[in-house]
Amino acid sequence: MSLDPVESFAAGLIAALEPGARRQLAREIAHLLRGSQQRRIAAQQNPDGSAYEPRKPQLRLRNQKGKVRRTMFSKLRTARFMKASATPTAAVVGFAAEVERIARVHQFGLRDRVNRRGLEADYPARRLLGITEADEAAIRDLIVPHLANRL
Repeated sequence: MSLDPVESFAAGLIAALEPGARRQLAREIAHLLRGSQQRRIAAQQNPDGSAYEPRKPQLRLRNQKGKVRRTMFSKLRTARFMKASATPTAAVVGFAAEVERIARVHQFGLRDRVNRRGLEADYPARRLLGITEADEAAIRDLIVPHLANRL
């Protein structure tokens, strides 16, 4: 999705802000987006609202009763790995370098190694990052009071 409606709505007003104020606004937007992405990943949903394709069944050598099953990407969505950053011209939500490859493989549905011996598998596309219509509305709701206070 594109933020073109938001950009056309507030482009002139945002350009009138000083770089420090723009960076602060971008930081707030980045943190807002990171939170929404984390909640969506925890709910196992793509940005369009559809569910992630489930994992393939794993080969178990023995049945381990009482073991708690984790959802996919439970560590990727933590603040340690999902980073939010801002500049006066951009708000960025992305993954730290050590997990960026894993996130890219799942985001675009690529082929990757499963283990160190070289066994490879095709992964279905599970959109980890993306802007929803609710995110666009939340960004608009964040921009308007910020501009009203600054101008």
